[in-house]
Amino acid sequence: MSAAPSFDDRQSPADELADHLARLLAFLRRRVTGDYEVDEFGYDAELTDKVVLELIRPLYTHWFRVETVELKNIPHDSGALVVANHSGTLPLDALMLQVALHDEAGRPLRLLGADLVYQLPLLSHLARKTGHTLACREDADRLLRKGELVGVFPEGFKGVGKPFSERYKLQRFGRGGFVASAIRAGVPIVPTAIVGAEEIYPKIGDLKTLARMLGLPYLPITPFFPLLGPLGLVPLPSKWMIEFGEPIRTDEYEPSAADDPMLVFNITDHVREVIQQLLNELRLRRGHAFPPFL
Repeated sequence: MSAAPSFDDRQSPADELADHLARLLAFLRRRVTGDYEVDEFGYDAELTDKVVLELIRPLYTHWFRVETVELKNIPHDSGALVVANHSGTLPLDALMLQVALHDEAGRPLRLLGADLVYQLPLLSHLARKTGHTLACREDADRLLRKGELVGVFPEGFKGVGKPFSERYKLQRFGRGGFVASAIRAGVPIVPTAIVGAEEIYPKIGDLKTLARMLGLPYLPITPFFPLLGPLGLVPLPSKWMIEFGEPIRTDEYEPSAADDPMLVFNITDHVREVIQQLLNELRLRRGHAFPPFL
């Protein structure tokens, strides 16, 4: 058994600060000189790990107090498609899922985003830097065949923008393109339930005319927005839980089976049913959305 470090071996606060500053300066020097790597999709792992995830981790740990369940269902080093429900008015669930898999499973999540994300210059650039890419067949197939962990929210804006009265009720999953990509790559589908996002911005109305003028799918009215202005954008501190369900195998099918619309529909419907069941059970396990906390 190794001995515990002595008092003399511990760094003083001044030394810790110096080390932190040295790492920060080294990071900035690499950014300025271009001495860092991005992959073919524009993913910048260092920027994501050292900056973006560091900024959003306090939300994950302290504000939403996220608890993960059944992480054993996430492959350690092979490709898989993580399929989750989508909600919350603003897509913070995507960011929390990314933190969960990075911190708890040690794997970066490559999220597939909607067209709107990539029509906004700043957001598009940041999304690609943090590993996201357009939700299209070509990008999904390439990532899965590389052995990446890919995340998708098949409900899209129908899920994230649904009213509070329909919380935890899955919307339609579209045409099942994500299932076809999993079949072509022969990777498992991991059905995933996220409980907690529905309560952060309870949507009780929609400014539809203004949303159309701005080119947005919706412009929500919540109990605090736009009434409280910018303060209304602070998410409520609901308790979150994320459960990763048992993987649904696709390697028993030939890649050509991805062109069978009936098979794709049946698997899509099955994935949706599994996620809905996980949501129902996880919601009961989570209990009250705003339990007392210190």
